[in-house]
Amino acid sequence: MLPNTLLSSRPFPVTTPVAAKVTSPAKASPSASVDLSFLRQLVYEQSQNVLDPSRDYLFETRLAKLLRNHGMTHLEELIQLLRLKRDPNLERKVAEAMTINETSFFRDGRPFELLRTELLPALIESRRNTRTLRFWSAACSTGQEACSIAMLLLEHFPQLANWNVKIEGTDISDEVVHRCQAATYHRIEMNRGLPARNIVRFFDHQGEDWTAKQEVRRLCNFRQANLCGNQLPFSEKFDVVFLRNVMLYFSQESRKKLLANVHRLLAPDGLLFLGSSEQPADPSLWTPTLAGGTCYYRPRQAS
Repeated sequence: MLPNTLLSSRPFPVTTPVAAKVTSPAKASPSASVDLSFLRQLVYEQSQNVLDPSRDYLFETRLAKLLRNHGMTHLEELIQLLRLKRDPNLERKVAEAMTINETSFFRDGRPFELLRTELLPALIESRRNTRTLRFWSAACSTGQEACSIAMLLLEHFPQLANWNVKIEGTDISDEVVHRCQAATYHRIEMNRGLPARNIVRFFDHQGEDWTAKQEVRRLCNFRQANLCGNQLPFSEKFDVVFLRNVMLYFSQESRKKLLANVHRLLAPDGLLFLGSSEQPADPSLWTPTLAGGTCYYRPRQAS
């Protein structure tokens, strides 16, 4: 999601026949004199997210909690600390704080509808002997995408009750992975894309919070993983991979590396969903299909 642009208005300087009124220069933001290129490079090394200097203002707001937790008040202190001594844990926390965690239940509903009506029935038929289905929600944020897949399966495919079905969710942030594991969402989150029938059937209510029932949670497994790390924490093939709106700030090289790894982890007849504005970095590895107002990809045999 692009940051909102805030426009400020200032009165025009008032001039007189004698002399022009001198206006004081605008007060610089606390980070204006700080060299944030160090933090931008750190974030890139940790997560492969390329942060444009025009978004430097985000460091102050997103790192405020981290600064407080470490007894600091200014970004200069953090930069000085990280320059003096490498701290892998702190570096990872900086990168996690700068990660965009935007998600909702059944976000952009077209892939889910296409799965329900066309793609999953065909996959289920082709897996009738192994009776196994594996899904991956990559960069799952707080878990709504994985829960949406689980609810889709439970509501529309009761024949999978005795199958070995697993939905893996991964995110770079330990904090959001813990939230995924708790599967508890605030009323505001529940109101974003979740049909009322699903709320009643699949969640328990307490105060302003709603927790997914056991039948949803047992299908989902969440863990911390860096998509751009040297090795992903999987060895078995997936049937469906959701990798949506993940690579928006990745370099072309990082996208190519990630999608090559996904290609190796996807079954030959598996399905890949990207964000509506994303395309594979190496088109030679993927066959696109446009259906139901959305595009999905199947892996081609690598040359």
